[in-house]
Amino acid sequence: MSPSAAPSRFSLAPHELWRGIRSNVRSDVLGGSLLLAATVAALILANTPAVSWYESVRDFTFGIPELHLDLSVGAWAADGLLAIFFFVVGLELKEEFVTGRLRDPRAAAVPIAAAVGGVIVPALIFVLINLGSGADVLRGWAIPTATDIAFAVAVIAVVGKFLPPALRVFLLTLAIIDDLIAITIIATFYTDTISFPWLALSLLPLAGFAFLVQRGVRAWWILLPLAIAVWICIHAAGVHATVAGVLLGFVVPVVPSERARVRAGEDVNGEPLYNGMAPHFADRWGVVATLFAVPVFAFFAAGVTIGGLEGLASALTDPITIGIIVGLVIGKPIGILATTYLLSRVPALRLDESLRWPDLTGMAFLAGIGFTVSLLVGELAYGSSSVADEHVKIGVLLGSLIAAVIGGTLLARRNSHARREGIPL
Repeated sequence: MSPSAAPSRFSLAPHELWRGIRSNVRSDVLGGSLLLAATVAALILANTPAVSWYESVRDFTFGIPELHLDLSVGAWAADGLLAIFFFVVGLELKEEFVTGRLRDPRAAAVPIAAAVGGVIVPALIFVLINLGSGADVLRGWAIPTATDIAFAVAVIAVVGKFLPPALRVFLLTLAIIDDLIAITIIATFYTDTISFPWLALSLLPLAGFAFLVQRGVRAWWILLPLAIAVWICIHAAGVHATVAGVLLGFVVPVVPSERARVRAGEDVNGEPLYNGMAPHFADRWGVVATLFAVPVFAFFAAGVTIGGLEGLASALTDPITIGIIVGLVIGKPIGILATTYLLSRVPALRLDESLRWPDLTGMAFLAGIGFTVSLLVGELAYGSSSVADEHVKIGVLLGSLIAAVIGGTLLARRNSHARREGIPL
């Protein structure tokens, strides 16, 4: 093989999060459907006579106290299982920065800036609504800033079959940057004390993991113990353990090399094609995150006891709940659309020609579906099972539902129009 032909032997197409699910479960809709089913099941159990069973399972504690790992089942789901989800997010982030949509700063500038606007405006709205409620309440400022990738992409997959592909790309890019900002917020603002010896100790298994994956090692029985060791050290250091998942994802190589590569098929000439380690791991662990980790977390995080109409009325008069709902339903679209409009006025940063403002408006409302990370931040801000946390759950669920209905309705109408016009998929 000549040097000039060598690049054809490598497959560099960026992996897309939630698209690595194999065979009959290869669907964006599946992740959102499982998440929805887990949420509904949790709400039913928490508001029926089965609530005592649900709470006893969620609050059952086990682990190793010497390693600060004597946690409840709900905490294991939030700290442990979500680390798998954030590992996949870390892989996706690195891929996008190395070979994907975020590689070209000029092309990625608009959705990146839109993501930032979609974080700042909801946070400001929450703070303004809760300005007189005290510093403890203001700890929840970051709750309405997150976009749930699984739910948002699932909705657009259901109602937007004939919409421009660039719209989904815009939403994915925005959600990916949103996740990066959320990770930074959790590590910076929701970490009270840091044990630097434990943090330094985490570098040893992380370096070992990085060394092995850079050399193409894929054996789970070698890599998984190192990953667990990183997670334990990060958790013991006082940093939220989901950060460990991101760090592990960041050290996995994206571009295939002679050592670190996975065969992905053959080209038209019969020559082998290779993927890097990052898309390979994202395919494998994306299945675990989608089918198990995120739904289990949702099941234990979304179980709020509403307390009938009186309880719902109490929650809806709480500034925390109001701030979350207004932030998700109004703040997110305003922040995203205003930033997009301002940057699209810059000639070098114009939007994709196939995108229309009605499409972007519907997509901006879908970005107000804040679920997984919003619930996690609520627990970190107010403590699990507190009254404030219960109101957070109601706010996140109602706000996400309203945003999904508005965004889904707008995009469904646009999709019907596109189908009548005969726009191809």
